[in-house]
Amino acid sequence: MSTVKLTVNGKAVSAEVEDRTLLVHLLRDHLNLTGTHIGCDTSQCGACVVHIDGRAVKSCTVLAGQASGSTVTTIEGIAKGDELHPMQAAFRDNHGLQCGYCTPGMIMSAIDIVHRHSGNLDEATVRHELEGNICRCTGYHNIVKAVLDAAGRMKVAQAAE
Repeated sequence: MSTVKLTVNGKAVSAEVEDRTLLVHLLRDHLNLTGTHIGCDTSQCGACVVHIDGRAVKSCTVLAGQASGSTVTTIEGIAKGDELHPMQAAFRDNHGLQCGYCTPGMIMSAIDIVHRHSGNLDEATVRHELEGNICRCTGYHNIVKAVLDAAGRMKVAQAAE
């Protein structure tokens, strides 16, 4: 057993976990943050994407102990109170979700894509960057529209800060 200390969604947390505990299980089972989904257990689907120190990571590929000392942001931590993150709002407004299972991972990946590419995003880039996230419902067209829409919204929100 090891003690893992990290900051999750702005709050300092500590948990006693087995050394083999994956970050996704720490989040879901120990911290009750169930927005991070487990889709495949093989790091193929992207349903478990969170941000570790500002970068998108599949949390099923990281041991909880490896994240100790880091700042982790999950889907539960991106809205500001009742105000959706611009990416969440764009997914809603562009019908970028259906069953919703992949949506948290898609949104977390998409935020990272926008941050890394800033204003230089086009449809081909978004489609290429989302290859590590699987959606079985939407066909991706509206997800791509949502990401491109959110890129503009995030730029406006950043300028307003």
